[in-house]
Amino acid sequence: MKIIARDIPPRTVWALEQAGVHPLLARLFAARGVRAKEELDDGLALLLPPDTLHGTREAAALLADAIAQDKRLCIVADYDCDGATACAVGVRGLRLLGAKNVSYLVPDRVVDGYGLTPPIAERVAASGADMLITVDNGIASVEGVAAAKARGLQVLVTDHHLPGPELPAADVLVNPNQPCCGFESKSIAGVGVMFYVLLALRSELRRRGVFDTATQPKLDALLPLVALGTVADVVRLDANNRRLVAQGLRRIRAGAMPAGVAALFKAAGRNASVATTFDFGFALGPRINAAGRLSDMTLGIECLLTDDAGRAEELARMLDGINRERRDIEGGMRDQALLLAESLFAADGDGIEAPPPAISVFDAGFHEGVVGIVASRIKDRFHRPTFVFAASAAPGKEQELKGSGRSIPGFHLRDALDLVAKRHPGVLLRFGGHAMAAGCTVAREHFETFEKGFAQVARELLAESALTRQIETDGPIAREYMRIDLVDTLHREVWGQGFAPPTFSEEVEVVSQRLVGEKHLSLKLRHQGQPIDAMWFSHTEPLPPKVKLAFRLDADEWQGVRRLRFLVEGAEF
Repeated sequence: MKIIARDIPPRTVWALEQAGVHPLLARLFAARGVRAKEELDDGLALLLPPDTLHGTREAAALLADAIAQDKRLCIVADYDCDGATACAVGVRGLRLLGAKNVSYLVPDRVVDGYGLTPPIAERVAASGADMLITVDNGIASVEGVAAAKARGLQVLVTDHHLPGPELPAADVLVNPNQPCCGFESKSIAGVGVMFYVLLALRSELRRRGVFDTATQPKLDALLPLVALGTVADVVRLDANNRRLVAQGLRRIRAGAMPAGVAALFKAAGRNASVATTFDFGFALGPRINAAGRLSDMTLGIECLLTDDAGRAEELARMLDGINRERRDIEGGMRDQALLLAESLFAADGDGIEAPPPAISVFDAGFHEGVVGIVASRIKDRFHRPTFVFAASAAPGKEQELKGSGRSIPGFHLRDALDLVAKRHPGVLLRFGGHAMAAGCTVAREHFETFEKGFAQVARELLAESALTRQIETDGPIAREYMRIDLVDTLHREVWGQGFAPPTFSEEVEVVSQRLVGEKHLSLKLRHQGQPIDAMWFSHTEPLPPKVKLAFRLDADEWQGVRRLRFLVEGAEF
């Protein structure tokens, strides 16, 4: 592991300080590309205009006509947190804007697989719907859209995933990553795309005289859901996404949120009045995702749709229980996957056992709903692009393996799969995804061919330097900033993918260390001559007396007293 410091432009720091930004924040923002205080303005007026997202005008006209004709609308969602929040935003928003018949359908991960398939289209048509609307999926559903159109359905696709070589023949496509779209925020989440469609629809309804600016519904009530889905989907927090998240957080902290969001905070033991992006990513998001992984995402969507506080708490408790089960399953799978990954190690030129350039593992006992999480854990442990496979539990498809992959910087996972598919025709039955996360299906008999082909692509495309994990930090932290109030200040800001949370690095003295719960390292350190406690979660190897650490600032509360501590992210020996 190598700890490196971000470049911090001193003139930009000075300019931000002169504009009134706190000196520590000025340093952090400058290191993340912020050049002027105006870029930190999270006002809704500064959101990218909806009409710059290609297809929103056409989508708005299509939906406005459907509402006027009292058509039956059915949303087809995805089974992750982005899909669930996008579905809830779509249902709530369309109803706010006058749609009387809005339903939804979420595919079963095991039986249906991902996206709008022909059988899903048949089920929507059989339900009596007139229009099918996808959220967080659909851009690759060429056959599913064709099946829906053949049954006489109008089809609106809203998605953010990368398109394949052929676009579906929907009535309207809204996706910032389709070739003709100049929308600046290419990393907007699926829930953000649906929110933008609703903004455009409201404008269209104003134009038609259904509302005016005084009587139009307030769509900002949907922003807590937009913020949750955006962070949970780990999309890059560009300026537009940060504004969406900041606005959602502001409303949650003020107590203005759907009953289900409030219930999820309670179930997770988190305080909504001081909500952070960490709560979205590590508390609420996993509980919603657990429903799609092990049970039925309908539970998660219903939790986000209900306005009954009692029902919301009941559903949130159920989601919490499913998430506990998911953690248990994940733990056993992770241990087995680590053993399988280590069996792939080979001696390098110095005789040291090292992992291959990419890792693919499969075990007959793996649960397909958890393969993505385990792939992420293996990737973090060995710093290699990783796929974890499980046998499909779908009837008649027992010989198919479903894989979920996670990547490292410098290796585009979907493009790598495309290359494997071209070199080994017929091995990949289906695949899709992003640069950092992707999924695929292979026949069990072809697993070894995939494993070797994927490793070969990584061997060719990854430089040796990319195979060493690097932690970017903000360098040392001055003693004057070692205060609880500044921890709270930092936590209030919007951090996440592409706008990394503050991580500092310095050499410290290790005074004492002990294992907690057999899997966490509790430390007493001396930092700049002063004692400080620290925790390194999911790490058991002891540290030398002096070591350079990468760490985040945190507040630990014990018996009502809050104390500063470090959360260790990595060490350089």
